[in-house]
Amino acid sequence: MKREVLSEKLFVLGIDGLDPRLTNKYIAEGIMPNTKKLIEAGACREDLVMLGGHPTITPPMWTTMATGAYAVTHGITCYSRCGKDIDRLAYNIDSRYCKAEQLWNVTAEAGKKTLVWHWPGSSWPPSSDNPNLSVVDGLTPASVAILSAADNESMLVAGEEVKEIAVVPRAAADSNIPCVIEKLESKEQSSLNGVSGSADVQSNLLLYPEDGEHALSDTPFDVILSPVKEPSGWQFEIPADAKETTFVFCNSLVHRPTLILKNEEGIYDSVAVYRNKKTADPIIVMKKNEFCRYIDDVFSQKGELVKGVRFLRIIDMAEDGSKLKLWRSIAMDMSNDDVWSPKSLKEDVFKNVGPAVPMSIVGGGDRKLIEDCMIPCWTEVGNWYADSINFLIENRGYEVVFSHFHNVDIEGHMIIKFLKDHGHNKMSEDEYEEIWRKVYIQTDNYIGKYLHLLEKDWSIFLVSDHAQVASEYEPLMMGDATGVNVRFMEELGLHALKKDENGKDLYQTDWTKTYAVAQRANQIYLNIKGRNDHTMPDGTVIEGLIDPKDQYEWEEEIITRLYSYKHPKSGKRVIALALRNKDAVLLGQGGPEAGDIIYWNAEGYNYDHGDSLSTTLGHRGTSVSPIFVAAGKGIKQNFKTDRIIRQVDLIPTMAMLGGFRMPKQCEGAPIYQIFEEEF
Repeated sequence: MKREVLSEKLFVLGIDGLDPRLTNKYIAEGIMPNTKKLIEAGACREDLVMLGGHPTITPPMWTTMATGAYAVTHGITCYSRCGKDIDRLAYNIDSRYCKAEQLWNVTAEAGKKTLVWHWPGSSWPPSSDNPNLSVVDGLTPASVAILSAADNESMLVAGEEVKEIAVVPRAAADSNIPCVIEKLESKEQSSLNGVSGSADVQSNLLLYPEDGEHALSDTPFDVILSPVKEPSGWQFEIPADAKETTFVFCNSLVHRPTLILKNEEGIYDSVAVYRNKKTADPIIVMKKNEFCRYIDDVFSQKGELVKGVRFLRIIDMAEDGSKLKLWRSIAMDMSNDDVWSPKSLKEDVFKNVGPAVPMSIVGGGDRKLIEDCMIPCWTEVGNWYADSINFLIENRGYEVVFSHFHNVDIEGHMIIKFLKDHGHNKMSEDEYEEIWRKVYIQTDNYIGKYLHLLEKDWSIFLVSDHAQVASEYEPLMMGDATGVNVRFMEELGLHALKKDENGKDLYQTDWTKTYAVAQRANQIYLNIKGRNDHTMPDGTVIEGLIDPKDQYEWEEEIITRLYSYKHPKSGKRVIALALRNKDAVLLGQGGPEAGDIIYWNAEGYNYDHGDSLSTTLGHRGTSVSPIFVAAGKGIKQNFKTDRIIRQVDLIPTMAMLGGFRMPKQCEGAPIYQIFEEEF
């Protein structure tokens, strides 16, 4: 059966973390004019809300918006999946675990040239070999090809007090920490010669706040120390009164001699980086507070010398040239084509648009790092995305595009928790929201780069997977999506840890005393005999504690304990809802990829999204709900519907507009109320 085609060209403008509640607020303030134009050109609810699915986590919800199926059906239930044991996790952003058909396979099959651009929900590896389908990345939510990054994000601190080049691994979480060079040098240091500054990977057991999700905004990065001294050995004439330091990259495998230069007023305000002391032309010259792009040799993860792209910014510089502090982003390996299908697509984009650029996750609540480094970095990522996608549409004939941009989510993890001051803020809530507005202005500019498609008869869908809340109370290490939530389960008498000879907790589960494990944002697994027997490193097997015939009674007991758990400050329950696996299907959860019990934290007790119901609201106008706006060919103009629009409805709506068959496991329904044609 063939359906009538209402639109020949379909574009999903996906923005991870975009909040409909804040979008409405900022449109009213006049700072999101492009989004306002899109809304006026199309159809949505008055509140812009799309009823989100569960869990409110990136991979499951982008998979839902690729398949039109709930998580219980497509099988992607969090960032991770249960590993070899119930206190271990395994990577889950992999299309091979998805049990539902994606719409892009349908459109390619129908003869439509289809582009899937960095969609972190069951897009990679490509799930179809149809030549009409092109896929770019999707292995991680962050940014295109980020897994091929060739060097760490770091801060160069150069000074006359520094005696030798060295690294202080993970020393900086904001721009203030590495200011005092003497204190840094008193710490344990490692020579840069072949020593990595990256942190060791810990167990998935989360015992302390620094282990988990709420510490993402304080993720430390390396500080590279380099002496400032009088120039020597230069084989060409250098500027008068220049001072010398060294740029060091890739664990000391790349050294670049650098001159600190003064201006006509005698103030040192710029640096020039050279390939060596024989070559007079600098690789780059940058001034204080300029955001610069830098392309130079880096060593890839395979140990090969390749060209890499990174961003640099001089954060601080003494007027006499005696001290210098400079932020450096990660470096992107320009040669890597692992996440491009077909691989020729990478060369096409790099040749005509430019190489992929790096993202940033610096923050630590520090305004200078956020505004001067992280936000400009994400603006560059957005520009490269938009330029690349528009180039491919205009020059390579793509008619269906699924695109994803992760700026709001990652920048939000650096900012959102500070919108509610729990006593740790470096600035006021108003100042943090002022920074947050800049992220939404950035996003509005990105949206504006696609509005011209409306004039070319495209249908555009602006959607997000979830948003983020500033919570009224600090989280209690329950519902953390990044690992195994130990502490509150200990308090409930359900999870026990092994201890060392001094009685200190080890990152090891004591299976002889553990009845259940809470892992990922929402999942609790019972330690059931026969199903969850545990093989120790020495080969011995410890049986699960719970007899299978007692599973129901234990599930009821654990749910009772969950509802009885009170927050120490509010005195109120922390759990909004807890369901047995078979009952969680009511919210699109459950099934073999989910725990025996699925739970959600109550409003006000959230990290920022993954542990909550999708209707959760937060401080200063934040929410967890995703956004939905549709505009263009086949869509009513300036129309508001009172229909509840669900995430599973996006795919059948696109299929009906384009005249395609529905994906095989699709569970949603077309949003027919927004169509120009009556149904």
